[in-house]
Amino acid sequence: MTTAYWCVLVASLMPLLWTAVAKFSGPGFNNRAPREFQARLTGFRARAHWAHQNSFEAFPPFAAAVIIAHLAGVAQERIDLLALAFIALRLVYGVLYLADQALLRSIAWTAAVGCVIALFVSAA
Repeated sequence: MTTAYWCVLVASLMPLLWTAVAKFSGPGFNNRAPREFQARLTGFRARAHWAHQNSFEAFPPFAAAVIIAHLAGVAQERIDLLALAFIALRLVYGVLYLADQALLRSIAWTAAVGCVIALFVSAA
């Protein structure tokens, strides 16, 4: 399996990282009503939940871009590099979200989207 494919796996699991921070970093998690619990989160725990949601949104285009680039015969080194950059940027994005650094978080988000676009353009 290629590095980029491993990155797809990592990206698919990344929402779990952020939801774990939201749910288990303080008292009160209620697994009987998790959505109700999440709706009451504040501070960095709420931001962790939002990073969790955004990670689900970022995953499909990334996975598609990796697969399409691979099928189009893009050099594996390029696919791997862009996939690794995407993962690194998404981790930075989440940390910046927790830290309430909106501008820097948006820059990391934009750069990660740029990796996805680069994968698609490489396949063109």
